[in-house]
Amino acid sequence: MMRTLVTLLLCAAGLSGTAHAQSGESPCRDVSYKSVSYTVCTADMTQDRLELYLYTEAGKPYGQFASLDRMLLAKGKKLAFAMNAGMYHENRAPVGHYIENGTELQRVIPNAGPGNFGLLPNGVFCVRQGRADVIETLRYLDDQPTCTHATQSGPMLVIDGKLHPRFLPDSDSRYIRNGVGTSRDGKTATFVISNAPVNFHAFASFFRDYLKLPQALYFDGNISRLYAPNLNRSDFGFTSLGPIIGVVTDK
Repeated sequence: MMRTLVTLLLCAAGLSGTAHAQSGESPCRDVSYKSVSYTVCTADMTQDRLELYLYTEAGKPYGQFASLDRMLLAKGKKLAFAMNAGMYHENRAPVGHYIENGTELQRVIPNAGPGNFGLLPNGVFCVRQGRADVIETLRYLDDQPTCTHATQSGPMLVIDGKLHPRFLPDSDSRYIRNGVGTSRDGKTATFVISNAPVNFHAFASFFRDYLKLPQALYFDGNISRLYAPNLNRSDFGFTSLGPIIGVVTDK
């Protein structure tokens, strides 16, 4: 009896260790929801290093995941995963508020405007010590959090557990889309890209109903890309990206 109990305990410990190793090595996974495939990448804000990148030391946009990863590799680091993170102008400068390593490169844009960015409410993804939050823009201006990294985009997908009021279930505006949602305690940031064209309502519903996240923010559509080496995935596009966000680890 004692030998059986010891064996069971050892097996349980082994399974637990394997699961922990897998979670550490595999930040991204593919899931299916309502017949649509999504790739989900999770950052544990209690231990992961989540950072935004836009310009090289020479002042030019990185543009591609490969360029950013080469720079990091030269410094003994690497990307665990990355994706585009917010809308940008033709010169790749961010449309909205942008902070990188504590330095603000673009102010907050609070007013409505053309395109998805101006479809209010929009929001800011804010990275702080030990946490990350999606915050609606006007609330962000009121709270004035001290963000190490921040990117403004729009529209908000989920606001306090509710879908953006302008989203329609039967909308025929379908694109590959990507965005981010955060847990209530700020300890988890979940990045998502759809692997098939979806409308805003379907994309936002995935964050709220499948991932159970109370806040979520749209990053972009059509040009959306993901770098996920644990899935052997590195999306390439002929046009350069603007802001890129990723989890950085030691090589």
